[in-house]
Amino acid sequence: MNNLRVTLVQADLHWENPTANLAMLEEMLWTLKAPTDIIVLPEMFTTGFTMNTQQYAEVPQLTTFRWLRQQAAQYNAVVVGSYIVKEQQQYFNRLVWMQPDGTADFYDKKHLFRMAEEDKFFTAGSQRIIKTWKGWRICPLICYDLRFPAWSYNIDNQGNIAYDCLLYIANFPEARATVWNSLLKARAIENWSYCVGVNRIGIDGKGISYVGDSSVITPKGTIAFQANNEAVVQTIELDATELLSYREKFPAYLDADRFQLL
Repeated sequence: MNNLRVTLVQADLHWENPTANLAMLEEMLWTLKAPTDIIVLPEMFTTGFTMNTQQYAEVPQLTTFRWLRQQAAQYNAVVVGSYIVKEQQQYFNRLVWMQPDGTADFYDKKHLFRMAEEDKFFTAGSQRIIKTWKGWRICPLICYDLRFPAWSYNIDNQGNIAYDCLLYIANFPEARATVWNSLLKARAIENWSYCVGVNRIGIDGKGISYVGDSSVITPKGTIAFQANNEAVVQTIELDATELLSYREKFPAYLDADRFQLL
């Protein structure tokens, strides 16, 4: 298990304009000067947080999926982000985990943000995924999932730690920036894990403001990196030795409660 290089892409998304967003993100990624292991894009990176599902949904494995596959191959890195997918007459806020060889997996957002009526336009997912990459086990989740600690619980059925890095992609608004910053730290501390959160900036088509605060939090809850309210492509190295040493010196996970979600 070596150190893991994670690239956070914090962008001002063009409202309901997939073509412009894909072009902008390509230009942002061109600024990468060194190799990375994982590139993380915001939630709904092609459109912003729209409920206009019928117009902007894609069927699986078409335009955005192929774009992700191209970027992953080009940078020899996993690329992660979510967009609107239509499958079997249902719409999903779907996170795609795209590996450089074209192998892909996905996670459909479980907790739909009812205050924006996301639950009326999308179908909730029911399965969490944990992916292994470069020796790290990574659990990717989406935005509103951050508020629900049981969903990110880091103890498996055998009482072992399930993952090493918790990853949130988001459109988390400025009005709840304190919640975003507080809960990223809480999720890292309670799960003995790194926690990476990638958010957007700018003002969307509904007039909602976002200030980013994309962050990397250590297992102790300290801020290893936090972006300001600006477009950023920043690579941060997660320290494997620091993670394993902390778990060895402070093995609170051995006293964790055991439960399963119904």
